[in-house]
Amino acid sequence: MTGPVLAVDQGTSGTKALVVCPVRGVIGSASAPVRPRHLPGGRVEVDPRELLESVVDAGRAALAAAGEPVAAVGLANQGETVLAWDPASGEPLTEAIVWQDRRAEQLCAELAPHAEALLHRTGLPLDPYFAAPKMAWIRRHLTRQGVVTTSDAWLVHRLTGAFVTDAATAGRTQLLDLDTVDWSPAALDAFGLTGEALPEIVDADTRVGTTTAFGPPLPLTGLLVDQQAALLAQRVTEPGTAKCTYGTGAFLLAQSGPSPRRSTTGLAGCVAWRLGGETSYCLDGQVYTAASAVRWLTDLGVISGAHDLDTVGGTAPDAGGVTFVPALAGLAAPWWRGDLRGSVTGLGLDTTAGHLVHALCDGIAAQVAELADAVAADLGAPLTALRVDGGLTRSALLMQTQADLLQIPVEVSALPDATALGVGAAARLGLDASLAVHEAVPPWKPSAVYEPKAGPGQAAERRARFRTAVSALLGGPA
Repeated sequence: MTGPVLAVDQGTSGTKALVVCPVRGVIGSASAPVRPRHLPGGRVEVDPRELLESVVDAGRAALAAAGEPVAAVGLANQGETVLAWDPASGEPLTEAIVWQDRRAEQLCAELAPHAEALLHRTGLPLDPYFAAPKMAWIRRHLTRQGVVTTSDAWLVHRLTGAFVTDAATAGRTQLLDLDTVDWSPAALDAFGLTGEALPEIVDADTRVGTTTAFGPPLPLTGLLVDQQAALLAQRVTEPGTAKCTYGTGAFLLAQSGPSPRRSTTGLAGCVAWRLGGETSYCLDGQVYTAASAVRWLTDLGVISGAHDLDTVGGTAPDAGGVTFVPALAGLAAPWWRGDLRGSVTGLGLDTTAGHLVHALCDGIAAQVAELADAVAADLGAPLTALRVDGGLTRSALLMQTQADLLQIPVEVSALPDATALGVGAAARLGLDASLAVHEAVPPWKPSAVYEPKAGPGQAAERRARFRTAVSALLGGPA
């Protein structure tokens, strides 16, 4: 059995590092903040050096907390965050453009004639959310120098000198051929990126190099994009099973098996992971604002933080006729209207903070329920349960609302930091090729299971109200 591994999750608002022992579980943890800047025009960027510093600081602190050596390190990444950098010096040439950034909207509009072909080839709808439009924007507006890649390739290069990305992260670019799991010349051509030096695509459990960033030399043996790492940690490995992570946004991923699947309902079809040369695929739906919508409500003074959702929500029995579409950064799957903004309707003089909290929980949960419906349509069978993780799963109000609107059980992971645990499992697999996937992944058990309390009729009525409000934003009939 391998010894402990250092698992690092480099996220949007911070980096979390865990030292994970296969027998004793998490024996050391630490985090370091990251502060992306939200700028006019839907722009979101961060200093790449801050990303690297957060990885090193969190990793070193987690090792200090554990007080014992580790055998390897795994690194999870944000997915669609990109930058240009100099491969000779490793120095960034631009800021890192964060996944939430919308600056490539005009570029996507110009590429609309290619949208259908890109969807078929890469599994992804044409949207500024993904990496390729941002990469093309950098080349068009900022610099032709160096290489332009997702943030993981830069971080790994700074840590080990290797120039690689894992197959699942490559699948978030809209430059990966979903069938061959290799860079697509046609997609590169569509985005004007032909001839770019792109990282080698490797398995998630590949020994890519050695790093001394955390102290003694350590092999880097696990690489995986964040949501797929959480999918692995939640043991969502059979077709038809699904998980949702409630972080800055909410991300529902459903396992679709060993064959690529193109969604007909507006979801993204992508690589779940490639382990030991075997590719698994998944369907992916996004809600752009979850915890960030809670933070917005906090900044307005309605609540004092996410910990307040249940307390303030408990002062009202329901939303009191208020409908909140929390599209504060646009609507993602299945609508793909990043240009839209949120709405709150049904306000009255009797509307309280408790009603607004209920309406926010309804709005987040209704969007996730739409994604679950889309998955069911694509896979030909309804989900029977949803496994969930992330900070907002601490809210019993949100989780009960989710179960009510889905009309299926919602199983809350007992494992916090699922993303780090997933990439830790990939690192263990990269260290010991004799391990099976189920042996590397931590045991899964729920800390709580929320069964639906609302009847099907009430759930349908609440979801219909939400759809009507979305239709008003879209400017069409419900």
